[in-house]
Amino acid sequence: MPRQRRVHVSGGLYHAVLRGNHRQIIFGGSDDYLCFEEIVARALERYDASLFAYCWMTNHVHLAIRISEAPLGSVMGIVASRYARAKQRAVATTGHLFERRYRARLVDADRYLLALVRYVHLNPVRARMVADPRDYCWSSHRAYLGASCPQWLRIEPVLGRLGSSIDTARAAYRRLMSDAPAAAERDAISTTARLGRARVAERNTLAIPSCDMHGRRSSRSLEVIATEVANAHDVTTEELRSKRRRPDLVQARVEVARRALLEGAANLSQVARYLDRAPSTISDLLHRRR
Repeated sequence: MPRQRRVHVSGGLYHAVLRGNHRQIIFGGSDDYLCFEEIVARALERYDASLFAYCWMTNHVHLAIRISEAPLGSVMGIVASRYARAKQRAVATTGHLFERRYRARLVDADRYLLALVRYVHLNPVRARMVADPRDYCWSSHRAYLGASCPQWLRIEPVLGRLGSSIDTARAAYRRLMSDAPAAAERDAISTTARLGRARVAERNTLAIPSCDMHGRRSSRSLEVIATEVANAHDVTTEELRSKRRRPDLVQARVEVARRALLEGAANLSQVARYLDRAPSTISDLLHRRR
């Protein structure tokens, strides 16, 4: 029986895990880790994906990653294949370095982004490799504490949820890491949970009817909402959909997205397409103004 394709949600947040074949070690030393990071950086740029947290364990990796239009499989596929080829050239070997299929879980970013970051960073502690995540150098935990942050890692959206200043946000992050995660959080983000293992047919999010929080369809269209907001802000809908970045236009775009999502008139991808923006851009704007 052929495997069903994975769910692809443009702008979705995923917890992705890539394991060595038969749990074999995939990193032999610092050079391997650095090579892997370079490949990850290129894949993120190529597919316009955002990495919020990572942890490179000895025989598997964890990523908290938000994708754009390209499916997660494109990102994970290029990372796995290019690193495998690099390893095979280095040690003159053949065969599969990784399991044939990565594991991934679509995560509710509004509710569980912080929990996912904590989960990823605590992997070395759960594996009893270190007692404190600060003592593990191949994760993004130190960057959140103030250490040098690679250009391909996005920590600002996470810290922005934790505080209005960098010092306040980092203090809140330290408290977050010291709190024990709830069972509901683990179930929502773990790739080994029952829902995470389920193979669901891939759907185009633009074809999924949008509903409000009670499951009702909005009686107003996205265009009607946009026109109403534009009039209230004394701008035109053409300006809303333009490339201009005036503060009043940015505020109006956020209001359009907020109302459309709240009323169920459109989903994130539909709003982004209407405003001629990437879904990740709209998501960042919404979270920045919460």
